Amino acid sequence: MEKGGFVYIMASRRNGTIYIGATSDLAKRAWEHREGLIEGFTKKYGCKFLVWFERHDTIEAAIRREKQMKEWQRAWKVRRIEEMNPDWNDFFELVCG
Repeated sequence: MEKGGFVYIMASRRNGTIYIGATSDLAKRAWEHREGLIEGFTKKYGCKFLVWFERHDTIEAAIRREKQMKEWQRAWKVRRIEEMNPDWNDFFELVCG
């Protein structure tokens, strides 16, 4: 049985730097970003707050959506975040319990 996948957005702060990713384990991946365990963009720019996520039936569908969203203008990404999370709250505790 397929585990599914998630597209997610990490942010450095409200209206700050944002990063879009895809994963099959959102709790683990959000924790890795939060703790600075992943070298690269999110660590360099301090994207530690999980501000948006979307579940997909397959990881392949999540990856397709991630690639699509990465092509979007920033304003569209911000609008997507604010539709779900108008205050840019960190959903880490919600996802990780």
